[in-house]
Amino acid sequence: MAVRGSYLSCRSKLVAQSRVLRRALTPAEKRLWFDFLRHLTAKFTRQKPLGHYIADFYCASHRLVVEVDGDSHFTTAAGKRDRIRDAALGQLGLNVLRFTNEDVMRRFEAVCLEIAAQLEKPKT
Repeated sequence: MAVRGSYLSCRSKLVAQSRVLRRALTPAEKRLWFDFLRHLTAKFTRQKPLGHYIADFYCASHRLVVEVDGDSHFTTAAGKRDRIRDAALGQLGLNVLRFTNEDVMRRFEAVCLEIAAQLEKPKT
């Protein structure tokens, strides 16, 4: 995967898959998107292909990935895959914030404050 300027390339087959995922957001992803992220000054995109992965939400100007994890992420194997994925995205200079579906649904304001705090940090 190549990095050209601020553009991050991706595997072409992920583009079609990301389009499908944009139409099938989970309830937690819908809430975060429609009630918070899409209204921010910092532009976020949904289901953004980045390298070999698709990020739930991505803000290019802050190089920030926001992931909303469902039950399938709470196995030992999935946890290992998530750590590998986060490390790979980190190698691209991206910061990854992870929240559970339950976090978004039950602690919505706290999740929004954490994202907002990350956006307030100086860009590097």
